[in-house]
Amino acid sequence: MFDILTFIPGKKKTTGKGWVSFNAPCCHHRGHRPDRRSRGGIKFDGETNWSYHCFNCHYKCGFTLGKTFSKNLKQFLIWLGADDSQVNKWSFESLQHRDLVELYVAKRKKLKVKFKETELPEDSTLVDENNIEHKHYVEYIHGRGLTVSDYPFMITPNAEGRNSNRIIIPYTFEGKIVGHISRYLDNRIPKYIKEQQTGYIFGYDLQKPDYEVCIVVEGVLDALSINGCALTHDTISDEQAELLRRLNRRIIVVPDLDKSGLTVVDRALELGFEVSLPNWAEGIKDTNDAVLKYGKLPTLGRIVTGK
Repeated sequence: MFDILTFIPGKKKTTGKGWVSFNAPCCHHRGHRPDRRSRGGIKFDGETNWSYHCFNCHYKCGFTLGKTFSKNLKQFLIWLGADDSQVNKWSFESLQHRDLVELYVAKRKKLKVKFKETELPEDSTLVDENNIEHKHYVEYIHGRGLTVSDYPFMITPNAEGRNSNRIIIPYTFEGKIVGHISRYLDNRIPKYIKEQQTGYIFGYDLQKPDYEVCIVVEGVLDALSINGCALTHDTISDEQAELLRRLNRRIIVVPDLDKSGLTVVDRALELGFEVSLPNWAEGIKDTNDAVLKYGKLPTLGRIVTGK
């Protein structure tokens, strides 16, 4: 067979997560600028099998010994310099190993994802922009590029201690309250405290039937900024993955641009979801920051195209 790494031109770097990164050869063939930031990556599964993902134009393919070559794999090898006869020969040789490898289709067991109905904190009330006593809360919401009408933001202004200075964002599933997250406005740590059931993903109820894409981010305010879904942590649980699959549409995961945020990348690719790492300006660490700088539609465009 062939060693894919010998076909990759230029410098290669192995990351701590096991990816071999290099300048992606697919971008300029697909109408994008040539990649000069090593946004192409190959990850091996064992000694022979591997997968390729471009974090710029999102081209994907992979090689599994014993299987015929996909159209994307053939095209990728040609972009790396192989000719048609070589590619066809390798594809045939791969099939000759069919009896030497264990080939089966694992039936993914559907998870039953259910959430118990819960109640919001006592004395919760909707934020009212016409109420002068709510000015502080309204200003925070506007400062995040949102409006009071974007979501049923709640507050408990008469509560004791920190709870009087928070915005409560209800969690819903199939129209029922199943939890909530509080964003405290006093600049103390922790800023967020949540009551969240295992497997819950925020914004699921907000996804419309005619949406072709679901953008998945980490924070609830990031999700509200772009009508997306929020994990509220830096990984994707099996239950969350099941819910996302049920949407039956393109799933694009946008991690926060920090060390903890980037840990979600491997999990997203393992699940077969797309990952987008747009070229945000310096200082932008998440989608809400991007919306505040670029606006909602330009931010969505950058996420979908990866530019």
